[in-house]
Amino acid sequence: MTSARVSVRIFLTVLGHLFTLNASLNKRRMVVKEQKMRVGLRMLSIATLFSVTVAFGVAHKRADIAQAPDETAVRDVLMKSAVSFEKNDLPMASQVWVNDESLTIFESGHANYGWADYRDHHLVPEMGEMKNTKYALSDMKIHLSGNTAWATLKYTISADVVDNGKPRHVDGAGLGTAVLEKRDGQWRIVHWHSSAPRRAPSTPAPPKP
Repeated sequence: MTSARVSVRIFLTVLGHLFTLNASLNKRRMVVKEQKMRVGLRMLSIATLFSVTVAFGVAHKRADIAQAPDETAVRDVLMKSAVSFEKNDLPMASQVWVNDESLTIFESGHANYGWADYRDHHLVPEMGEMKNTKYALSDMKIHLSGNTAWATLKYTISADVVDNGKPRHVDGAGLGTAVLEKRDGQWRIVHWHSSAPRRAPSTPAPPKP
């Protein structure tokens, strides 16, 4: 009986160790499974973030590509306006300025409303007064929003003019803002605002003794 009891105790002890070992193995399996799930979730998050980033980049690039032809067209219109003035070419100018009453021009404190007013009382008289004209636009920054565009720029101008019957050479420079609209597939200037730097006040002559 004593030997049998010892055998039972040994059996129960071994059985207890086996249960403990099995529980430990199951716990390890759970830990490993949780770690794999965490790694999987991290990889999924990284993959999702990467996909979103790539999609956003592709969409942004496509938008830039879609706007590129319009930006080029707007730049060409502005440059063509400068060439038309430089060459005193009114037919060319009429191709880049909108030819209706929606046109507004603000230049050096003077305003013109409508194409006819600008053409007859500003553009044509200036073209007639200036010879050997050099007119250039630079540092253009163009922005697009649908069928509307606006640009900021710098300009320089030089020409020979007749002032009170005497010829003289003039040079100037300043800043400009242009607003354009896409009408019937063509970009046209609908508003122009330019200004030159203020002249330094002249030094008064010293009083005579």
